[in-house]
This record gives sequence, C-alpha cells and structure tokens, in this order.
Amino acid sequence: MGVGPRLDLRTTTSLVVSQQLQTAIRLLTLTNLELEAEIHAELERNPLLELADEEGAGAPTPEAAASAQSDDALHTLDRDLGPDGAALGAGDEDVDYLEERFHHDSAADTGRPGETGEAPAIEALGSEAPGLVEVLEAQAGAALSGTDLAIARHLIGLLDEAGYLTEPLEEVAARLGIALEHAERVLGVIQTFEPTGVGARSLAECLAIQAREADRYDPCMQALIANLDLVARGDLARLRRVCEVDEEDLRDMLAELRGYNPKPGLVHGSGRVQPVVPDVLVRRGRHGLVVELNTATLPRLIVNRRYQAELSAHAGRGNGRQRSERQFLDRCVSQAQWLVRALDQRASTILKVATEIVREQEGFFEHGVSHLRPLTMRAIAESVQMHESTVSRVVANKSLACDRGIFDMRTFFTHAIHASHGGEDASAVTVRARVKALIDAEDPLKPLSDDQLVQLLQAEGHDIARRTVAKYREILNIPSSFDRRRRARVHAA
Repeated sequence: MGVGPRLDLRTTTSLVVSQQLQTAIRLLTLTNLELEAEIHAELERNPLLELADEEGAGAPTPEAAASAQSDDALHTLDRDLGPDGAALGAGDEDVDYLEERFHHDSAADTGRPGETGEAPAIEALGSEAPGLVEVLEAQAGAALSGTDLAIARHLIGLLDEAGYLTEPLEEVAARLGIALEHAERVLGVIQTFEPTGVGARSLAECLAIQAREADRYDPCMQALIANLDLVARGDLARLRRVCEVDEEDLRDMLAELRGYNPKPGLVHGSGRVQPVVPDVLVRRGRHGLVVELNTATLPRLIVNRRYQAELSAHAGRGNGRQRSERQFLDRCVSQAQWLVRALDQRASTILKVATEIVREQEGFFEHGVSHLRPLTMRAIAESVQMHESTVSRVVANKSLACDRGIFDMRTFFTHAIHASHGGEDASAVTVRARVKALIDAEDPLKPLSDDQLVQLLQAEGHDIARRTVAKYREILNIPSSFDRRRRARVHAA
C-alpha cells in the first residue's frame, strides 16, 4: 500500500478563553489602587476615553444627560441591612443599583465616619521624614571629614533597619584597605550618634552603649549585660551571684535594662508607611448596615462621543489612509465601550459578594470577633449564584473598612470548630480569640498549660485538640506556659 499525503476534515470542540474575558478576570482580582493605575494606562492608549469629572470635558451629550438623570434617580436608593439581615432598598438582582454605587460618592468622599467632610490638613501631606541613613549621614558630616567621613558613610550604609552592623568589621576594613583600629575608631564615633545604640554589632553592645549614655554602666550593669542569657532564662539567683548585688538592686537593674531600646534604628524607620486603602466600606445607616464601594480611588470613565464624531468625519475625508484610520477608530470605540461595561460589571460583582459577606457576618460588625461565624466561599457562591472561583477572585487582595477597623476580606472566611455537646459550631477565629482571652486573664506566675486550655474550651462547648490549641497559640505569637512563667518571674523581680 502506498504512502502519501491525505486531506481529512475533522470537527472538534474546545473551550477558548477570549482576550477580553482574560482581562475581565484580571480586573476582578485587582485592588482599587491597582485598577486606578490600569485605568490611567488605558486613558493614555485610547483617545476616546476620558474622566467624567475632567475639566474642560465640554457640554454633556443627550446620551450623557439621560444617563445622569438615571444615575440621580438611582442615587436616592439605599441598600441597608435590617436587624434580621434582610436587604432593604433595591432588590438582590438590581444591577442598576450596583452600578450606581460604582459611579457615585461613597463614605470616603463625604468624610465619613466623622461626617465633617473636611480634607486632611496640608501639613499632613508633606514630604517623608528622613530615614535612619539620612539622619546618621547628617551627623557624620558635622563630626567627621576627609577619609573618616568616607569610612563613616560606608559603615552607615551597611547598617540594617534596626541600626546594627551585621557585617564583620574585619571584612569591612579589608575591603576598604584600612587598619582594623581605624575602622573601630570611626565606628566608635558613629556609636555616639542619635539615636543612642546605633552602630552596635550585637544586642549586648547596643544595651551597653545606652547604659554608658545614661551613666549607668558600672561593673554590676556590665556583668548583667554580659549575661543576657541568664536574663532570658529568668535565673535570678545566679544573676545576683554574678552581679554581686542583692534582690532590690537586681530589680532596679532589670527595670533600667527594660527601659533601653533593643532596636534603636526603628525610631526613624525606613520611610513613611503607606496606609491601606479599603475597597469596600461598611457603615451604619438608619436601618442597619450599609455596604458600598470605595469610589474615592476609582475615576469614572466615559466615551467622548463628540471627539469620536470628529475623528469619524476626519477618517471619512481621508484618501489612502481612510481604511486604517477607520479600523483604528473602530478598535478604540469597541475597547472603550467594553472597558466601561467591564468596570461596571466588576463593581456589581464585588458589591454583591461584599453585601452577602456582611449579611452572613452581621454578628461580627455588631458585637465583635466573638460572633464571627464559620463561612466558606462555596456558601457565598451559592447565595449570590456565582462560581466559587469568582468569589475567590473578588476577595483576593481586597480589604473592607468598618467602624471596627480595616480587615482583609478573606478574614471573614474561616473553618468551623465543631461543638462538643451538639451546639452551634464556632469559627476558628472566635476560638483563637477565646484562647487569647483565657491567657490574658491567667495568673502570670501560674500560666495555663495547653492541656488546661483544652479542658476550659471543651467545658465551653468547643471540641478542640491540644495540637490545635498549640497551633493557635503560635499564630497569636504567644509563648508556651514555661516561657510565660519565666518572663513573669523576671517581670516580678
């Protein structure tokens, strides 16, 4: 049988995710600040897009006027959660309401929760405070010059954010080609700078520098700082023998030691901390909780129909470039209209999911973490009739602000701790909060062990294992009962 080419026709089906769908999925996972950057990038690429509140946008078109009237009517609606958790105002499927929350002012715009509406003082918007390096270099420039100043600047650049020199001084001296004594002399000058304690190579040296500055570095304090391991273990009897002091003097020395800063460099920090900008705002209305999007960082996009008409007329008068200009204009129009719809759909989806989360966790907003209920993304997805992956994308990198603070939206999804006596299951976060409350209320000199914590929690109806209590304690950064007892003894001394 001969071998040769052959042409066959076959029909297959495959699932293909379009580029626009991929972009819509990506937009859903972005935070408000990331979305703002994405919108400004699109404004530079598409000449038909502009900001609705942009000055000089011109008179509104009839379509824009009709849209504004519709938005004003929608603005009178209010989506409140009553005492029973039911939504008041628009219906669950009222997509226009959801879009209205995306377009209009939010609590962030009106100055809530203070209701003052005043903008921050201009003094609060000044430049960043100087960091540790800038502060030390300014002092080095006033105290040193020439080669010593160059060495000091190099050493200052090697300090970590806590103010410690982590690189061995011998390696620094060898790299700079100077004597070790010369490097130690310059480092000694740096250790006299503010904040006191910077330039140290160990915790003991940092505390010793601060003790010298306070004129408390006598032989007894020197022996105490040299035996910090005994302080950590709480071996007070041996410390008294090593320092050759009585119990009262040791108590005063430990109090002095606790007054020193083990990380002096953090006084200046590494720059201004960027605040968390919430994506969803929850406030108290007349009839309950109100959920809305934080539109303070989301500019409203519109399609400039007047400019579109001008470009269309210009493309119609063209000759050889008429077709390419028309294609470019059509792409811009299509992309602009799709982006506006995608942003409205994103806002609708986020608001719908956030409203359902607030309804499920209403006890948390009313009474605190002790009333946080077990909740899964699947339960939210079934309630809002979405896929579980969509809910996961909505809560990813999103935060929610309420009168109790700002929380990551994933915080409200916790697994359940089963009740030991057939009662209602409790959230893992609630049980963790209960563990912390029990430890905070314990006798410091007689701390509760993990087994005792298990017994107390089981008596309250929580079926929990000892290893789970230990895991929760580690999550809360709470040491073991042995370490807590040791620290209590040192503190009592």
